[in-house]
Amino acid sequence: MSFGRPASRRALFAAGTALAALALSACSDGGTQGGGGNTNFVAGKSGVSVAAKGERAAAPDIAGETLDGKQLSLADYKGKIVVINTWGSWCAPCRAEAKYLKSVSEATKSKGVEFVGINTRDAQKSSAVAFEEDYGIEYPSLYDPAGKQILKFPQGSLSPQAIPSTIVIDREGKIAARFMGPVSDKRLHEMIDPVLAEK
Repeated sequence: MSFGRPASRRALFAAGTALAALALSACSDGGTQGGGGNTNFVAGKSGVSVAAKGERAAAPDIAGETLDGKQLSLADYKGKIVVINTWGSWCAPCRAEAKYLKSVSEATKSKGVEFVGINTRDAQKSSAVAFEEDYGIEYPSLYDPAGKQILKFPQGSLSPQAIPSTIVIDREGKIAARFMGPVSDKRLHEMIDPVLAEK
């Protein structure tokens, strides 16, 4: 009878691995392609896609209610660099990147950089609020369970096509950089610092 046990363990391991892969893919079901046609941006070796100044698409009018019930509009940040991160409490890569988003948001605030989250696909707002409390996230996040805010980004631009994705908006309100997947502090600085240096 002991012959069946190793096979059962192998089967359970294989099933667990398949479920884990499925869970991870659910966090990034938008694919990794950058839009189609003449996109005017390039992806570097680091995976960060950038658009040259003068060839950037305007950021959409992102506005709505935040997780704490306040109204927020991207227009409120006119003249500032804005880092937008799309996330969900259900997404394991989002949990992995949370500490980096927190630390870099705090380190760059005095330089005129603002962070805004777009929480998506969380059916219960309480799950998203608990996520922010657990990771000490203090910047605001729009509550967007249906993903309508993400759909506002123009096609062919550096749009957030996966969860998580991080976008950098320049001081003129244009999309300067994007990274799809969980970001590190190093990756965030690779995206933000060149835009900070622009005059």
